[in-house]
Amino acid sequence: MPVIIRFYIKHCIIGFAVSAVFIGALMFFNVANLWHLISTSDIGIMALVVFWVLNGIVFAGVQNGVAIMLMAEDDQDEDRPRGGTPETLIPAPQTAQAEKGPF
Repeated sequence: MPVIIRFYIKHCIIGFAVSAVFIGALMFFNVANLWHLISTSDIGIMALVVFWVLNGIVFAGVQNGVAIMLMAEDDQDEDRPRGGTPETLIPAPQTAQAEKGPF
């Protein structure tokens, strides 16, 4: 399996796991009375699964974005040159010629 596919699957699984922890915390602390709504409804399990999947999609996307942005290399290496030698810029004099127009 290509490395990029393994990378994507691994971070999607991490995102869905974080989503499960988040949903568990919401249920434990009964935020917005969600635990009561889910536990007393006849389709509570389906609501919980849909809630987990939709949050999992969001958390997986955020996890992938963070993982990709953290792959950036540090540009503060002292071993590499960081540009050319500084030069003093001297402005060159310019003259402008204007033609006399009808106005």
